[in-house]
Amino acid sequence: MSDIKGKYKKILDDLENNIKDPDDLIYTKEKFMELTLIFMDIVDRLTALTDARIKEIEERQEEINNRINNVQSMVDEIEGDIYDEDDGYEFEIVCPYCNYEFTTDMADEEKDEIKCPNCNNIIELDWNQEDDCYACEGNCSHCYEDKVAEDSEEYKTSGKGEKQEEQDENKEDEDM
Repeated sequence: MSDIKGKYKKILDDLENNIKDPDDLIYTKEKFMELTLIFMDIVDRLTALTDARIKEIEERQEEINNRINNVQSMVDEIEGDIYDEDDGYEFEIVCPYCNYEFTTDMADEEKDEIKCPNCNNIIELDWNQEDDCYACEGNCSHCYEDKVAEDSEEYKTSGKGEKQEEQDENKEDEDM
């Protein structure tokens, strides 16, 4: 700013030194002032427009930041639901003793038994689906899939299962 003031003062001094008629000097200074005010008005308008545009951009940026924060908190919740191992898991259990159906939160899979809230019997929990089922008496989907697999042609032709071995033994006994 001080550089502009210095240049402005130099122009006024130059006008005073070069214009000898006092009326012409006053007239020239007035027109120079008018021109200066026009430029200052233009600068003020541009500054106001720039400030308004910057304010609008800042408001939009704040709105975008709020949206990003909302999305981030949703992602954090989803991530917590998926990866948080501290949360318990809700399981639906049917008591094999009284057929009472109840829901329970299990904090970890290492718990091997649970007490039925209806009959107070202890229910053994089997976390390994591949083991034989004890409580279902062969009526669960896991046991059903095993039975279907044993009865299929693929099971009979690919290697010898227990039934195939029994049939082979019976044939050997008949041949003797």
